[in-house]
Amino acid sequence: MSLVHYISNEVLELVTVQSIVSEQKQLKLSDDAKARINNCRNYLDEKLKAEDRPIYGINTGFGSLYNVKISKENLTKLQENLVMSHACGTGEEVPQEIVKLMLLLKIQSLNYGHSGCQLKTVERLMDFYNNDILPIVYTQGSLGASGDLAPLAHLSLPLIGKGYVNYKGNVVASEELLKEFGWESIKLQSKEGLALLNGTQFMSAYGVHLLLKSYKLSYLADLIGSVSIDAFDGRIEPFNKLIHLVRPHNGQLNTAARVREFLEGSEIVEQAKQHVQDPYSFRCIPQVHGATKDTLNFVLNTFKTEINSVTDNPNIFSKEDEIISGGNFHGQPLALALDYLKIAMAELGNISERRVFQLISGLRGLPAFLVNNPGLNSGFMIPQYTAASIVSANKQLATPASIDSIVSSNGQEDHVSMGANAATQAHTLIDNVERVLAIELFNASQALQFRAPLKSGDFIESFLSMYRTDVPFIEEDQILHDDIEASIQFIQNLSIDDVELFN
Repeated sequence: MSLVHYISNEVLELVTVQSIVSEQKQLKLSDDAKARINNCRNYLDEKLKAEDRPIYGINTGFGSLYNVKISKENLTKLQENLVMSHACGTGEEVPQEIVKLMLLLKIQSLNYGHSGCQLKTVERLMDFYNNDILPIVYTQGSLGASGDLAPLAHLSLPLIGKGYVNYKGNVVASEELLKEFGWESIKLQSKEGLALLNGTQFMSAYGVHLLLKSYKLSYLADLIGSVSIDAFDGRIEPFNKLIHLVRPHNGQLNTAARVREFLEGSEIVEQAKQHVQDPYSFRCIPQVHGATKDTLNFVLNTFKTEINSVTDNPNIFSKEDEIISGGNFHGQPLALALDYLKIAMAELGNISERRVFQLISGLRGLPAFLVNNPGLNSGFMIPQYTAASIVSANKQLATPASIDSIVSSNGQEDHVSMGANAATQAHTLIDNVERVLAIELFNASQALQFRAPLKSGDFIESFLSMYRTDVPFIEEDQILHDDIEASIQFIQNLSIDDVELFN
């Protein structure tokens, strides 16, 4: 029996989204949500019957065409034209897991009853979600300002029997899919096209997806960094709680505590040291990793607010008898948050690569390039090159997208957020961080083998025994690409408890 999540006006938490996705829950509208949607639609219909004044986006053109009044008999055509004309996306297809999040977040936003959609329109979006009917959406085309117009137009095309969807591993014309399910295309009413296209669900879906991945990578950066500490014969003193209590940033405190827990019982960390200090990439793990944690929490709060908001335009307030045109579709809060996320996650990659460099440098009793017979064997020389290349690419991707703006719509939309570009850049960057951490784990596990018979902490030893089933110790030169890919796959397949994930 399928698990169910009820769409309502209760706060949608990131951990709830994760459970919806991971447990493959079906969506249903709560009774209150249905009532809100119906009340708003009925109010708008009555308003249009009673009044003939122009209301932006409802009986007028769009953007700089806001002054063009549209007759009542053409209101459906107006909305359908809007969806078709704005479906101008290009580039790569948006990953299907993010498209599914777009559907969820669009349904959530429409359920508040300030957008004017028909109930059957929202229910059809839920049908798509529940049946894994995922519209083909493209990564390029949104300025992140008047909503994610182009991506959301592609998301909405199948409602009117246009465009294409991914269904059961095949690309299917929407018209054919509607026939297969016995569904009629939705006849969009006044305001509906704008309700569907205005909104930040492209940026929001990327943000939610990337936050979930970033919290996981933050945890793994602490764990893999702890493996590297023992592999490098590092000192435990920089993680002493007393140091961090006199500079009590939450992320710093939590990172130090986590590393102490990982290294508890380690014979290596407890042995006498001949060196007084470690390089910053080891000694300053709490400060660097911790700053990223604090950034993740800031970004989380931004996206939590966003996914529990109404972001189309105009907004309809039936109780107050008001229809107000504003700018809730503007993606500036998300653009800044995504840029901040990029910078913070890039730093996890930066410091990880520095630890890789130290591990292969022939220091602290480790062989050069972590291999027997260096010279005959190049060993782990080139994985560091790969990590350095990725880190350099991330420095370029981390350049803020939100500092740019290009005027559109004949000057009516004269400041845009470029948050959609920040979102797609962040997706590439965070995938890159995953690869760098996988390379560090590959190096650190190899280096730790040279500390035998001394052992690390129980948790790390258990973790590495799992890892060794996928990635063996390297005795002599071989094609390391395969091992790096196996290391990446190992990280991707790891499941981490939510309590650990968001700590």
